[in-house]
This record gives sequence, structure tokens and C-alpha cells, in this order.
Amino acid sequence: MLEKTELKDTQQQLQTINKALESGMFVLARSILEKMHACDVALLLESSPPANRKVLWNLTDHDQQGEILEELNEDAKDGIISLMDATNLVAVTEGMDTDDLAYILRGIPDSLYQAVLEQMDAQDRHRVEQALAYPEDTAGSIMNTDTITLRPDVSIDVVLRYLRLKGELPEATDTLYVVNAGDHLIGDVPLSTLLTVDPSLSVKEVMNNKTGSLLAEMPELEIAKLFERHDWISAPVVDHNNQLLGRITIDDVVDIIRENAEHSMMGMAGMDDDEDTFAPILPSAKRRTVWLSINLIAAFIAASVSNMFEATLEQMATLAVLMTIVPSMGGIAGNQTLALVIRGIAVGHIGNTNTRWLIGKEAAIGLLNGMVWAIFVAIAVVIWKGDITVGIIIAGAMFINLSVAGIAGVSIPLIMHKYKIDPALAGGMALTTITDVVGLFSFLGMATLVLQHS
Repeated sequence: MLEKTELKDTQQQLQTINKALESGMFVLARSILEKMHACDVALLLESSPPANRKVLWNLTDHDQQGEILEELNEDAKDGIISLMDATNLVAVTEGMDTDDLAYILRGIPDSLYQAVLEQMDAQDRHRVEQALAYPEDTAGSIMNTDTITLRPDVSIDVVLRYLRLKGELPEATDTLYVVNAGDHLIGDVPLSTLLTVDPSLSVKEVMNNKTGSLLAEMPELEIAKLFERHDWISAPVVDHNNQLLGRITIDDVVDIIRENAEHSMMGMAGMDDDEDTFAPILPSAKRRTVWLSINLIAAFIAASVSNMFEATLEQMATLAVLMTIVPSMGGIAGNQTLALVIRGIAVGHIGNTNTRWLIGKEAAIGLLNGMVWAIFVAIAVVIWKGDITVGIIIAGAMFINLSVAGIAGVSIPLIMHKYKIDPALAGGMALTTITDVVGLFSFLGMATLVLQHS
């Protein structure tokens, strides 16, 4: 309910700002933007056509522009950065967290990237180079380096005095990490422990020795699974020598989960998860051409099967009316299995130990569904068309296609995952092609055999 209210308020703000821009009331638009949170301004920018987006960006508070960039999706962010030079980019990213800075700089042109690095101070340059040294979408690329560390031999009282002197803690800090002289992680102390134990005790006496940590090369989806499983708020990132590098916080993991969900949803349609809704016409059309072309090839393959049985269709017009039922049912059944398996792969439920059992289960479900729906559709067709022969033909084809759909729905994502192909992106199209071809071939093929022997 709260989310719907916020979206409604944002849409009202967008309408108000658009009216102000159309009327030339830029001062009013600027005053509205200054009162908005950075994430809401980012949503307004993403919800605006390119021309308005440029005007809105120029009206935003300069001190808030870095926070706004952090919240933009990749396409919108790249579009805004294209309006800026190196000096402006350095100014708006000053003091930004390492992971956010890496996100902004990772996709910019090399010439602009080098110019930005040259204008950074040595500390910021080192931070961003360290983050960009790791592959994208790994722990090292999304970690923050703003980690407070403790030595095991100091007392809790000393730690508390140090924290009071420091004045503030990094965002989402729930735990302080204990390291030795070589910065190797040896434990952690939750803030709740610091506030409740005897101040005279040492860090070593109260620290947790079984600290869960993340390797810098760990993929982000594995990180999200660990956070979900252990209910972490933050987790340390280490190298292969267990040397502390930084930390990942729950806000980063929420972004990972959201981006993965968007990737799966957009991937089913053959589109990039960072597709900008208001991107220019030609780039948007170009991006969609590839998958439209692949889909057209798949459609021609299915059409060629129908063409093989053109003579059969001419002899029995009823077949033309019914021929779409079998592929359609197979596609739906297969996509149910496909979605289930893709989800299982994503959350880590499916591995080498249970794939054979899963294939057997889905094959059995396909056979059961095939029998049930074959009988049902046969009865329906006989009642509708009054032709027992056609009822038997469509029943046989339905049984074959639903059985194949069940096996294909589980096999396609497993095979694609094994060969590092994203099943969310290509699985649906592959499955649809198979169920269309098998459905049409079995239905028209059986009809042809019956006509030849009649």
C-alpha cells in the first residue's frame, strides 16, 4: 500500500514538473526537485523522455547529483553522463562509496574514464581502480572499503571511546571486524555485543571466531543467496589469503535481487534488463531486432512443418481449425516447467545431485498431463465436430506433445545453464520452437497416416 502511494505521489510530482517546464516556470520545477529525495528524482528522470530528462538534470541540485546517479538504471545513467565532462563527473562523485563509484565509472568511454582518473585525488583513484580490477558482478566489484576494524588485544572500553571520537559509523554497520597485524580476518564483534558486555573485557574475549566471509571473486547471485540464508545485514569480503578487503551490505544485496528479477522478466521477452523505457526510437528498435529475427526463424521452422502436410490440410479442413490447440497446450505446459526450473537454478535448489530425479519427475508429470488432457480434448472434439477419428488423432498428438513439453521444460534450462547460457533469456524461445514443431508434426503426421489408410 505504501509503495502504491509513493508511486502515485511521484506521478503527481512528474505531472506538476512537466506542466512547469511546458509553461517555462523553471524556478518552480527546480524548487520541487530540491525538496525531493534522490531516489525520487532518479525515478522522475527515468520516467521522462530524453529532451525533458536533459532539462530536469540541469535543474537538479548539484550537491545531490551524485546520489541521483547512483539510483539510475544503466541506460539512463549513461545518457546523463554523456551530458557531463570529466570535471563535472569528478565533482558529483566526490565522497561516493566505492561500489557506487565503480558502478558509475564502469560503463563510461575510456577517454572520459582516463580523464576522470587524472582529476581524482590519489585515495579516490586507488579505491576505484581496486574495485574495477575485479570482474563485474562479483563481491570485489560491489564491496565498500569503509570498514571499521579492531585489534584483538584492545579493551572494549577503548573501542567505545574510539567510536565516540570518530563521531559516526559507515551506513548499515552492524558489526565491526577483528583483524591481526597483517589485516587477516580473525573474527567479528556485533555492535549489540559492544554495548552490553563489560567494558574491561578485551575484543578477543567477546569476538565471534566463526565469521562468515565472502571471497572477492564470488558471483553476486551467490552472495544474495548467502545473505538470504543467514539473514546477514553485512558481510566481510576477503581475498584467498583471508585478508580483509571490504564489506557488502544489505542495500547492495537488495539491488542484486531487484536487478536479477528484472533480468529474468525482461529476458523472457528477449530484452536487456537495463532497457530504458524512454530511450530513442532507433537504438530501441535495433536492440529488439536480434530477438525478433531469431523468433522469425523459429516461426518459419514451425510453418515449414505445416507446409509438409499441405495436402493433408486440403483434404481435411477440420484439421486447420484444430491444429493450433496441440502446440498451444504444449507451450503452456512446458513454460510452467521451464519457469519452475529456472527459479530452482536461481535460488540454488537444483544441482548435480538432483537433476536426474527432477527430470524423471517432470517426465512423469508430462505423461500424466498428456493422458488426462488427451482424453478431455478428444471428448470435446468428438462432441464439437462429431468425428471420432479426429478426436483420436488430436488425443494422440496431445499426449505426445505434453510428454515432450515436460521433458523439454526441465532439460532446456539445465543444458543452457551447464553451457553458461542464460535460460531466462533464451529458454522460452527454444521451448516454444520445440513444442510448436512437435505438436504440429505429431498432429498432422498422425492425420496423414490415418488418411493414407482410409
